[in-house]
Amino acid sequence: MQFELFYFFLFILAFLYASVGHGGASGYLALMALYGIAPQEMKPTALVLNLFVSLTSFIQYYRGHYFKRNLFLMVAIASVPMAFIGGMITLEDHLYKRLLGLLLLFPIFRFFFFKSPAEDELKPYNSFGALVIGGIVGLLSGMIGIGGGIILSPFLILLKWTDQKQTAAISAAFIFVNSLSGLGGMLTKSISFNAHMWGYVVVAFLGGLLGAYLGSKKLKQDALKYVLATVLLVAAYKLLFTSA
Repeated sequence: MQFELFYFFLFILAFLYASVGHGGASGYLALMALYGIAPQEMKPTALVLNLFVSLTSFIQYYRGHYFKRNLFLMVAIASVPMAFIGGMITLEDHLYKRLLGLLLLFPIFRFFFFKSPAEDELKPYNSFGALVIGGIVGLLSGMIGIGGGIILSPFLILLKWTDQKQTAAISAAFIFVNSLSGLGGMLTKSISFNAHMWGYVVVAFLGGLLGAYLGSKKLKQDALKYVLATVLLVAAYKLLFTSA
């Protein structure tokens, strides 16, 4: 029953994350941590799941003409090499789970409190600021084993560089390239994948495919954001206050 519940929660997480333009690694990591999977298996496994789900999400939002290529390039130029470096860093299990719990607070605050800017509120992005943000997010992404979209997207919304769906498109592409880079950094060391990883990939891909399609075309994102934020709030609490 626990095994079946794991796959159910994995599908729901992939659906919710992809619907708002994310790969979902932070959610997959939280789920695996709560099920007692070792961090050395969690990180590479989550990044592989990220690749499939974020690519699916990006394609849907790109087709909707929400992708701002120049802004993406600015944040990605700095983030990709830093994600590679971060992937080479190994954290102690206790510190790893606490840091993951803290990073979950970024999307929680974004989904609960940050509203999408109206079109007339959008501002030109600052190139230097985009590089700095990209570099910091890339390093944290590689260290934890996430694509970084959950950290990047609140900055894009708060600075009013993008609206909600433009943020989703950039975040999805950002997650994909950082996941590849983070995996590359991990491959410089000895890593191990979870034995059930390809089963996870199938379930996450199906959830992500459905979520990306409905999120980019059909569903109202406000409701999806609040559901996902509530799920992440529970996960963050458990990681910060109940993990050993």
